[in-house]
Amino acid sequence: MFSSLSFAARVAFTLAGALAAALACVALHTPLPWMLGPLLATAVLSMAGAPTDSAAPLRNAGQWTIGVVLGLYFTPEVTALVAGLWWAVVLGIAWALLLGWAFGAWLYRMHAPRMHGVPAPMMRATSYFAGAIGAASEMTLLAEREHARTDLVAASHSLRLLIVTVSIPFALQYGGLADLTGPIGTGGARNLLAPALRAVQPAGLALLVALTGVGALLMRRLGRANPWFIGALLVSMGLTMAGITLSAVPQALVNAAQLVIGVSLGVRFRREFLRTAPRWLASVALGTLALMLLCALFAWALARATGLPWPTMVLGTSPGGIAEMAITAKVLQLGVPVVTAFQVCRLVAVLLLVAPLFRRLYPMPVAAASAA
Repeated sequence: MFSSLSFAARVAFTLAGALAAALACVALHTPLPWMLGPLLATAVLSMAGAPTDSAAPLRNAGQWTIGVVLGLYFTPEVTALVAGLWWAVVLGIAWALLLGWAFGAWLYRMHAPRMHGVPAPMMRATSYFAGAIGAASEMTLLAEREHARTDLVAASHSLRLLIVTVSIPFALQYGGLADLTGPIGTGGARNLLAPALRAVQPAGLALLVALTGVGALLMRRLGRANPWFIGALLVSMGLTMAGITLSAVPQALVNAAQLVIGVSLGVRFRREFLRTAPRWLASVALGTLALMLLCALFAWALARATGLPWPTMVLGTSPGGIAEMAITAKVLQLGVPVVTAFQVCRLVAVLLLVAPLFRRLYPMPVAAASAA
């Protein structure tokens, strides 16, 4: 019966369920109700076999909206502060690469002897890219180029993102670590919470939409990762850093963006997901918990060195996605520019370095290379 529904009907059904879940989470005062409610509801419905689906244009619009909103936090004062943290960003990138390699090596050691019929080079590539701390779609594409099992890589990143996105906001809010409005310990500078402009100006908003839309389309034309998010973010950042304040983004639009992003994450968890190598997924879940603990310790060290709040550094160094961690920082008021800078720089570095590092660490034998 469900298979006969049109794509539009499936999307409408999914959005209706996501909206109901978001409103329920708002009433229950849960953290990030407009993203976590739709994410969990859509994931449960999808794994139960319900006719869920996500429309790519809506997801792109959601990423564009969040990119615009985050860029409004980069005032000249904040930009100077973030630029002074370049050394901490570099350390964060090195930490992510090291941690991803170690996670992948552990997955290989745990599962290579048990994956009968999977050649060692394929298993090595699978575990390496499954452990890398990067965007799921990009890591899966890189894994495919190295002849890895892309189903295991995609499932690993989806599960890791779900665990991180759900657990960290709950831990921060119910641990009393949200809304840090005091000094940030950097020479008495004010907190990093306020965007450049809070009022919505219709004419300014229209111009902001046009300019950031051009930026997103340009990034898409250039084939860059997350073009709708990164393109809008860079243009919005550039305008704000130059002292040009056009308009804030309506809160209703921000809520809708979180909802469609939550839906786009939730629909990954199809019924087949539960049958994808349960032992492998259990290892990924256990490893993700270890990653979060290690990242929390690393964030504590960076917080001591920089004087920034520990929760801000937790979000900046966590093994989650850019949009999800930046949304968490915005909603819980935890230093949006710092979190965004750490996550964006890490994503770019991982995308550029993870594949060359794989070939350097695990060179393909001459015979295998000639056969390929």
